Amino acid sequence: MDEVLEVAEVAADFGLEGVFRLLLGLVGFLLVLGGLGLWLLTDTGLLVLPAVLMVVGVLLMVAPVVLFVVGDLL
Repeated sequence: MDEVLEVAEVAADFGLEGVFRLLLGLVGFLLVLGGLGLWLLTDTGLLVLPAVLMVVGVLLMVAPVVLFVVGDLL
């Protein structure tokens, strides 16, 4: 966890936190979209993969905000 906070701190020092948030948000959105596509457009009985993709996507969209707030507090 320390390494992740260090990367976030370095990104904030260089003024790249907006780009970092944008990239992780975009990847998260694509994962949610892919999970929804697998769930709605395929005929599979196994719903674990789409659910995992959607949960990871939402976490990637929320994690940068939480990460930079924690980095600012420390």
